[in-house]
Amino acid sequence: MPLDLPMATRGSALARWQADHVAALLVDAAAGERAARVDVLVRPVVIETTADQRLDIPIWEMGGKGVFVKQIQAAVLDGRARLAVHSGKDMPAVTHPDLVVGAVPRRADPRDVLVGSGLAGLAPGGRILTGSARRRAQLASLRPDLTFGELRGNIATRLERIPERGAIVMARAALDRLDLLDGLSMPFEVLEPSVMLPQVAQGALAIECRADDHDARELLALVEHGPSRRAFDAERSFLAELGGDCDLPAAAYATVSGAEIALEALIASLDGHTVVRATDVGTDSIALGSRLARHLLDDCGGASLLDR
Repeated sequence: MPLDLPMATRGSALARWQADHVAALLVDAAAGERAARVDVLVRPVVIETTADQRLDIPIWEMGGKGVFVKQIQAAVLDGRARLAVHSGKDMPAVTHPDLVVGAVPRRADPRDVLVGSGLAGLAPGGRILTGSARRRAQLASLRPDLTFGELRGNIATRLERIPERGAIVMARAALDRLDLLDGLSMPFEVLEPSVMLPQVAQGALAIECRADDHDARELLALVEHGPSRRAFDAERSFLAELGGDCDLPAAAYATVSGAEIALEALIASLDGHTVVRATDVGTDSIALGSRLARHLLDDCGGASLLDR
């Protein structure tokens, strides 16, 4: 009898791509693991979240990070699914104690993309649409003249909303996964981390299961990508040390070379007038993320931002 693994996912085109990608990874891994000697059936369980339904409300007004995740997790907790696949950037720093991230597959490109114009090509007062306080703060720091508006909806809807003589900001991983970047008919600029530091875990996928589901955990371990997981853990440790899911713009990006992890992170004021940024290096993901957060808060003046 095949190992039946219903997998909870959102219903957007991007979420379904991610679910299909994870399903293929798991089926291939099981087939290649002779010791498993088991067929795997991974089938989607589509969950429409409140955040997907209420496009009129900014994410931070709905509770910030986690609004796309909690109803997906609920399906695993109540038995409708055994797995859940999330965009890593959507996950809160601390999740349900009965769940575990069983695998982080190889990470995609974590960078952001400005679509509609390059940064230097934006006219004074150019309008940027984004639902991310992190993106808004960093762009405002680079170009204080820019104006901003909200952006919600699926990828296709967002691309239709590019303002005249303005731009939108999107994750490159999303555009790549849907094969949209190369076919864009308008100007775009991929923003390097030195210009726009990515969201925590952007480009990474996180596959959750119940902590006590040993069969699922054993299979998920086969699709784990070690360097991606170490980067994922370092960035999330940074966010957790800030206070879980603080309302301030925060960003972190880890790169892994052998045993060494280099982590760059920032916190900023909402208006972008103050940006506190630093880098640290270590070998322990959790300790590194926590240490860099404390450095930004205690040694670089970041704690004063939390009091505003």
